[in-house]
Amino acid sequence: MRRAVSLVPSITEILCTWGHDPIACTKYCEQPDLAHVGGTKNPDIDAIAALEPDVVLLDKEENRREDADALTARGLEVVAVDVRSIETTAQAMETIRRAVGLDLDASLDVGPARSGRRLRAFVPIWRRPWMTIGARTYGADLLDHLGVDVAVPADASSDYPEVTLEQMAALECDVVLVPSEPYEFTDAHFEEMSVVAPAAAVDGQDLFWWGTRTPAAIERLRDVIDAVASNTSR
Repeated sequence: MRRAVSLVPSITEILCTWGHDPIACTKYCEQPDLAHVGGTKNPDIDAIAALEPDVVLLDKEENRREDADALTARGLEVVAVDVRSIETTAQAMETIRRAVGLDLDASLDVGPARSGRRLRAFVPIWRRPWMTIGARTYGADLLDHLGVDVAVPADASSDYPEVTLEQMAALECDVVLVPSEPYEFTDAHFEEMSVVAPAAAVDGQDLFWWGTRTPAAIERLRDVIDAVASNTSR
């Protein structure tokens, strides 16, 4: 097996679940006993190079191209995945498995898509300015599997567009799905978002972290969405 540095919290979680801890990870990973080498956007290139890893694992959305180039310039092998859906999650897990030389089943079984009435949701991820997720993101694809369409203004061009509550209210959402991260929304913010639709809290890690957690995350999110669908159908 090969010694890996992970610069993505989801990848760190995957490796630890597989019993192959990376030799270092980011400060945003949830493994305090592992060595930390900076953040996802500002990794410590010198510290990583000093560890002489066999491979450094990145994600094209979470990490910067210039850091990947700097690591490559140091003679390190860099493997970057590009996760934007459940399908590409499965592909990424297989890529990670091969990169670290593990012999195990890296397949991903997420079960059937949720049936029943589809919902339209506003998914806020930031405030000042308000931001949401676009259709080309992992979170949106996960919600699509669960029968939820992410509401986005027609003229939005970014994967994480800035919006206003007035714009989102005009889209006639059934629910505001409020993730616990990356922004820490308070009860006052829930009240503020009520002009769009009733709000329901969801685990941000279940919605945005991908990998070995995905099947169980889908079931936890399914419970929330089923409850929302039940309440909105009355």
